[in-house]
Amino acid sequence: MTQSTLHVAVIMDGNGRWAEARSLPRAAGHREGVAAVRRTIEAALSHRIETLTLYAFSADNWERPPREVQWLMRLFREYLRSEVNRAVATGVRLSVIGRRDRLAPAVRSAIDAAERRTADGSRLHLRIAVDYSARDAILRAAQCLAPGAPVTRDQFGRLLSIADHGATRSPDVDLLIRTSGEQRLSDFLLWESAYAELLFLPVLWPDFAASDLAAALQQFHGRKRRFGRLPDVATPAAAGAPAAGAISS
Repeated sequence: MTQSTLHVAVIMDGNGRWAEARSLPRAAGHREGVAAVRRTIEAALSHRIETLTLYAFSADNWERPPREVQWLMRLFREYLRSEVNRAVATGVRLSVIGRRDRLAPAVRSAIDAAERRTADGSRLHLRIAVDYSARDAILRAAQCLAPGAPVTRDQFGRLLSIADHGATRSPDVDLLIRTSGEQRLSDFLLWESAYAELLFLPVLWPDFAASDLAAALQQFHGRKRRFGRLPDVATPAAAGAPAAGAISS
């Protein structure tokens, strides 16, 4: 896969720990996390990444203290309103995936306005996951299936995008990055990440820099992506590969 069709997804983890390590309120970490988002978008544009999906707020994050949730939603609304002009100028198309019925009207209005204003962006498709759960999205897509009717993976993928408010089918994730050193997917893009390369970085999200993305991409391009097939460069006789019919991952 060429770099121009790359889909990078990021679990932006570590805002709270970044703030706590500096004896700051958690809100300060979230504010610094927004700055990291801006840096990452600029770096994604320079690397010609086609799709960038950022995990901003999971369906489980509603369980956080109400004051923190309110702050996060206000920060998200402010981000949408402040970044629209920059997105239009740089050719970024912005979409929000996840449920919207539990969001405040002001947040939904900001989402709608940002998506309309940036609809013609063609350099980068920036997707922000808010009130998102991959398992819930899969369930919603399954509920749209006609009973007994056959369905292909592509067809189900389109239903999944509709369930997540996507106008087009989400491309499969090529590289999934999680910051803060945690090593789990946390219900993020489970269907789309079936063959994603996973990279877990120790850096906290507010410290994530353009150089971190560049290093991640370098590591990604150095990996061998087989998609269940045998490597093209080896033959069973020459490389001591398993006999025909054996499974390779």
